[in-house]
Amino acid sequence: MSSRADPKVAVLMGGPSAERDVSLSTGTGCADALEAEGFDVTRIDAGANLVADLNTHQPDVIFNALHGRWGEDGCVQGLLEWLRIPYTHSGVLASALAMDKARSKAAFRAAGLPVTQSVIAPKTKVMTSHVMAPPYVVKPNNEGSSVGVYLVHEGANGPPKLADIMPDQVMVETFVPGRELTATVMGDRTLGVTDIITDAWYDYDAKYKPGGSRHVLPADIPDQITRACEDYALRAHDALGCRGVTRTDFRWDDTKGLDGLILLEINTQPGMTPTSLSPEQAAHDGISFGQLCRWMVEDASCDR
Repeated sequence: MSSRADPKVAVLMGGPSAERDVSLSTGTGCADALEAEGFDVTRIDAGANLVADLNTHQPDVIFNALHGRWGEDGCVQGLLEWLRIPYTHSGVLASALAMDKARSKAAFRAAGLPVTQSVIAPKTKVMTSHVMAPPYVVKPNNEGSSVGVYLVHEGANGPPKLADIMPDQVMVETFVPGRELTATVMGDRTLGVTDIITDAWYDYDAKYKPGGSRHVLPADIPDQITRACEDYALRAHDALGCRGVTRTDFRWDDTKGLDGLILLEINTQPGMTPTSLSPEQAAHDGISFGQLCRWMVEDASCDR
């Protein structure tokens, strides 16, 4: 990173993924916070002219506020490595692994972390017959923010009808009942565990619309489960070689104790919107939103 006290920062946001709107919200909030912290900030809507935009603005550091494909899956990270511009969050390999749910699960399983059974199947087959006994969940293998997630309940009359935008290959995984928990890792430490309470399924709207969910922080759960979530989040972060800030999501069936805690996935670029979990956890740990954004810029580098 530049030796300047307050380097020139370009915030990448928007982009062409299914999570464009969330990224614009994240990017705007982070850019505002970084300006308040004294940084010279440029906002860039990442598109086909991204390289030209970067050459024009000549930033010292990239704050990557992109979500979803191209921005969170190693693609833009590879571009920034090529251009040798320091950037926030995880590097090429960790980003690609985390976005690919099947491969990240394999890495978690190899690290001894608890994950649920899943298969990758053609979308046409999933819509024709049950590829596993309900209840199960169908989701894209490489999207986030609960984009395109279908819950098939026990006793369902037939398989789900998937939207045309769903990819040709999808992940089908056993549904884990219970509570939704999440833990953020910042560098080499965790920032606590949140219990996410919703009226129904924790979908895209529940995540990003005001009032869509209620966050209990710290989670009102046994100390053993809190410690396990924090341990698993750090181990998941390390298993993929992540950097910066990540957030790991869990389901916990409280009727089974520790055996009911299942790691769902890791987010290498967690949301930074007004309703997002990681900034809320940081604030509870005494780290303001501006301080969190500053830390991420100061942590930026190449070769991540």
